[in-house]
Amino acid sequence: MNRTIPIAAVPPAPTFLSVPLALYIHWPWCVKKCPYCDFNSHESTPQEEAYLQALIADLEAALPAIWGRPVVSVFIGGGTPSLMAGATVDALLAALRARLPLLPDAEITLEANPGTVEAERFKAYRDAGVNRLSLGIQSFDDRKLAALGRIHTALEARRAIDIARGHFERVNLDLMVALPEQIMAEAVLDIETAIATGVTHLSAYHLTLEPNTPFHHAPPLLPDDDIAADMLEAVEERLLAAGFDHYETSAYAKPGQQCRHNRNYWQFGDYLGIGAGAHSKLSDHTGIRREARPRHPKDYLADPLTRDWQPVATEDLPGEFMMNALRLTDGVPLAWFAERTGLPISAIEKSALALLANERRDGLLEVANDRIRPTALGRRFLNRLIARFLAE
Repeated sequence: MNRTIPIAAVPPAPTFLSVPLALYIHWPWCVKKCPYCDFNSHESTPQEEAYLQALIADLEAALPAIWGRPVVSVFIGGGTPSLMAGATVDALLAALRARLPLLPDAEITLEANPGTVEAERFKAYRDAGVNRLSLGIQSFDDRKLAALGRIHTALEARRAIDIARGHFERVNLDLMVALPEQIMAEAVLDIETAIATGVTHLSAYHLTLEPNTPFHHAPPLLPDDDIAADMLEAVEERLLAAGFDHYETSAYAKPGQQCRHNRNYWQFGDYLGIGAGAHSKLSDHTGIRREARPRHPKDYLADPLTRDWQPVATEDLPGEFMMNALRLTDGVPLAWFAERTGLPISAIEKSALALLANERRDGLLEVANDRIRPTALGRRFLNRLIARFLAE
């Protein structure tokens, strides 16, 4: 849905041609919705061919907004994208290549469920051009998987990892920490099992009770905050000892194996989102805007060209930039603030000078070598640190 933008609401233009552009593609269906999940996923029969055509139409309508800009990464998320047939993924990626200047070394990630049927499709995905697979493992404990409502077993998870590593050099495992009735030894065993698989990227998320989910309405018994924090510290300790770099709040990678797509989010890069409920952040000569597609697959299939959009107001840009940048352990160059918001660095210096001084005094933030980044203590209290910038 187009909206008239008041001139006063349009921020100065960033140097958008130098801002990296990524592409996100949302697959909205899954076999079973997990009780902790608040993602846009739906338990229903996928309309695979119709959805493919809708994605292509959506992309074609978006081309004028990104014309000529190289695409650095593609991420196919969900839902459970590994429900797609290999031929569908092949047709989708072929359609992208025909319409976008996809970089030759572009990272192309697909999220997959460790279930046996999906695992058998991994070779087809690799042949189609997917070069990075992200597996939603969550745990290697069958009791914990059952408590989370997952449809796979620990044995199926291990089998899927073996198959994935046979076809992909780059494999990520998603794990959760502070699970229902989890004790420290179980959390440590999960991470040690993951390390032993030989994958080069791990995401370790704290299980949270999101609004409008079954877990929020009927909470399971979870470890208290202190125990959960100890678990996360133990996870970090073992991953660092195994040669992983803790480069983002919930992400760890071996050297050279960081997720380029996710790093682009945290570096305040641009991204085009297509598919049901997909979101975009796009820069052009007028400023920065955010877009959203219809959330429900039925509505999206009925009209994939509908999008709701609005400009990011000038006063919101410093907070949005810092909210993303401070998730990265090494932070970002200060020069990127002007490059990616279109605002002079004085905008953040004026509005946040006292805040920067306070956070540096409190040991939460440091500015060195023309970079701004959170300290180890700042990463531990990241929500507090980010909230202060958003309040500015």
